[in-house]
Amino acid sequence: MAQERTGAATFKGNPLTLLGPELKVGDQAPDFKLQKNLLEAATLQDFAGKVKLISVVPSLDTGVCDAQTRRFNQEADYLGDQVVVLTVSVDLPFAQARWCGAAGIDRVLTLSDYKDHSFGEAYGVFIKEFHLDHRAIFVIDQNDKIAYVEYLSEMSEHPDYDQAIAAVKKLV
Repeated sequence: MAQERTGAATFKGNPLTLLGPELKVGDQAPDFKLQKNLLEAATLQDFAGKVKLISVVPSLDTGVCDAQTRRFNQEADYLGDQVVVLTVSVDLPFAQARWCGAAGIDRVLTLSDYKDHSFGEAYGVFIKEFHLDHRAIFVIDQNDKIAYVEYLSEMSEHPDYDQAIAAVKKLV
């Protein structure tokens, strides 16, 4: 049973319960199983040796999530081949692919946590009330240690893009 963090975040001022631990800088990044598509999964080991910027959003079809993913897609152009930028949501893989095609997203890899929520529970972002992942940013170094983490206290707010990008640049 996953740890419950009641009131760890809000949505428009209403308290939410997040399942899983609150990860901190220096922690070993937990493994995960996310869907690239309906048949193919991805794990942390698939990105071994790279710096990983993981942008977590509730759903790509909302304004802040759309803007967040577009911003990191733009930033990915300047981060180099040693960095992989992932966007994680509970959207179905074909909905993610449709959204990326319509939005012209070509540098960010979208991965879905819809199947078993292993990412959400391992990274402490699974929202018990909505069965979505809460907005957060994780930067993980080449050795799978967490170098930067931001859990947003309010789900509808933007993350600190500049701090996340600065954390990535310190690692490459």
